[in-house]
Amino acid sequence: MIFQETPAQESKPNNEIGLIALWRRSRPINMITGPIIYSMVIPLLFLDICVSFYQASCFPVYNIAKVARADFIIFDRQELKYLDWVSKFHCTYCAYGVGVVTFVAAVIGRTEAYFCPIKHQARNAPPPPAAPPYIDYVQAPDFDFDAKLSEIRCDLAPAHKDGA
Repeated sequence: MIFQETPAQESKPNNEIGLIALWRRSRPINMITGPIIYSMVIPLLFLDICVSFYQASCFPVYNIAKVARADFIIFDRQELKYLDWVSKFHCTYCAYGVGVVTFVAAVIGRTEAYFCPIKHQARNAPPPPAAPPYIDYVQAPDFDFDAKLSEIRCDLAPAHKDGA
């Protein structure tokens, strides 16, 4: 893949940090939950392999157009100069996880459209989930990724009810 940097990316120094600095800036709970989070790569990889095999073997039989996996699993955040290596690693994991899940949803959607293209009854249907907040790919040279990330994390926290 070839990535082109914008002027904003070229002038921003890479926020490289070492392993010790990573441990210092991390909360202890992150060190505990990290292995749990990253262990999910095993079922994601298994799901990816199984659904890819399913699509490759069954879609041609039923003359269903294949879903382009590459349209869903996109690795491009490693080129961002405002991310340190840890953030780039996290972004790679998330790009794969979200990409696999959306790819699988598209394959299942085409399967359902072929075999059972009937809408569900609208009774008690949950609303579609709100799109999570995302940071624009290209940022100004003075962009503070850590500050924006903290802001987004605060917004994602559950709302506290009065008196609770």
